[in-house]
Formats: sequence, C-alpha cells, structure tokens
Amino acid sequence: MAQAMQRQSISLFATDGKPHPLQDTLVAVTLILGAVAFITAFFHNLHLLSSWTGLIGIITGLYGQFISATTRERTALIIGLGASAIGFFLGMAHGGLFGGWLG
Repeated sequence: MAQAMQRQSISLFATDGKPHPLQDTLVAVTLILGAVAFITAFFHNLHLLSSWTGLIGIITGLYGQFISATTRERTALIIGLGASAIGFFLGMAHGGLFGGWLG
C-alpha cells in the first residue's frame, strides 16, 4: 500500500501552514511596543512613554498568547512581553503612568 509521506518538520519555528493575520499583527505590535518601552525606559524623563507603551505591550502580548496558534508566535510574543515588562517596571520606578499629573 503506497502512501504519500509527509515530511514532519521538527523545527522550533514550525508553522501549521495556515495564515494567522490577527496573531501576526499582535506579534508585531507587541514587539514594537516592547522595543519602544525597553529603549525609552533608560531615560528618566521618558517615563510616561515607557510606562504606557510597556503596559499596552503587556496587554497585547497576553492577549496574543491567549489566541496564539504556533510556537513561532508564542516565542516572539514572549520576547515582546519581556521587553514590555522591563520597560513598564522601569518606567514605573522613574515616575509612573501619570508622573505628577495627578496631585
């Protein structure tokens, strides 16, 4: 009985071959927000930007993890989540989300 062999990919970044536009968008947004939050967290006067972008990056990353379908998406989301969390926590340490706006 001859059967067609399907090659099994044992790659860390294996995909299921289907398009995932929402998940890919969340991955891109989380990575961009994480990079902005991480970079701006090292400047004390940019604490508003780093804390807000970090918080939004954490929220989008967590939702992306909830609906992710492949290991590639989950790996990129974890990297973005980590950068967002570092940016958020350093932004909070430098002045917080409102930083003197509320009396």
